[in-house]
Amino acid sequence: MKKSLVCLSVLASVVGAVHAEEAPAVTSNLTLTTKYKYRGQDQSNSDKTVAPALQGGFDYSKNGFYVGNWNSSIGFVSGTDLEMDFYGGYKGQITPDFGFDVGALRYQYPQGAVFNTTELYGAVSWSIVTAKLSYTVSKRYFGIEEARGTLYADLSANYELVKGVTLNAHLGATRFSDDAHDAVAAAGGTLANYVDYKVGATYDIGSGFSAAAAYAGGNKKDAWGDVNKGRLIVSITKAM
Repeated sequence: MKKSLVCLSVLASVVGAVHAEEAPAVTSNLTLTTKYKYRGQDQSNSDKTVAPALQGGFDYSKNGFYVGNWNSSIGFVSGTDLEMDFYGGYKGQITPDFGFDVGALRYQYPQGAVFNTTELYGAVSWSIVTAKLSYTVSKRYFGIEEARGTLYADLSANYELVKGVTLNAHLGATRFSDDAHDAVAAAGGTLANYVDYKVGATYDIGSGFSAAAAYAGGNKKDAWGDVNKGRLIVSITKAM
């Protein structure tokens, strides 16, 4: 117990020192993309290769603590055309190469409350690699009932190839809770755990603008259909 308290005290002092002089910061972003995919699945019309989405949000941070909001137009269900995400947490650096991030994220659908979802997450980063685990605490997971305990694992890497050009790679895995599998089976359906991927590159244009191109999708298309189909996605972002 005492050793643990000493370690926590040292950790707190290190993290505190990192953030001691940090001034409050407010940033915002705006993105236009040819298609919105999340965790490998289409959030816009799956029948079209190009289904543009407008996205944007803001973040406030101070001394490692942060809150933010991000929004996107969507089209995966008729009558539901807006996703609003609200999140907050704490992040810090233990060493210049090793960092961490813990927080909570709420996905809100004003026109489709059945899809509302809440997750807790924790992440660690080492150099160019980040590993993150998200845990569903809400009863539903994007409309799937009895999904509390659903897990999403995310491994991502970003490597600056040359000045202004960064290669991006991501691999994720969704594991639905046993209760979610049972609920879907009871309704006469099947629920498949799946893996998703994304590979691409980002180019820093300058003046806060960046352009990105990526190929993203997921497996188990026999269970999920075109929603998991691989797509080429192009986007442009303005950071402010």
